[in-house]
Amino acid sequence: MDIVEGSVVRSIAGRDKGDLFIVLLREGNFVYLANGELRKVDRPKKKKLKHLQGTNSVSEFIQNKLSIQGKVTNSEVRKALAEFN
Repeated sequence: MDIVEGSVVRSIAGRDKGDLFIVLLREGNFVYLANGELRKVDRPKKKKLKHLQGTNSVSEFIQNKLSIQGKVTNSEVRKALAEFN
């Protein structure tokens, strides 16, 4: 599965190894990630695609909101990750 905006991904490298994130934006080989807790939406983590593992899950709510409004809140990201767990 391709990693797109709204995808739930797991970090496989770095200090955040094993943590779950939502993809907010994709630019080439990089994505911008947030989890709503340590990594807030206003300061997303820039990470290479090769350091991520897809979970074959996409938050439809987050994906739709990003396409319509272009932004989401931290609580919405936390809720989407809680539904995945």
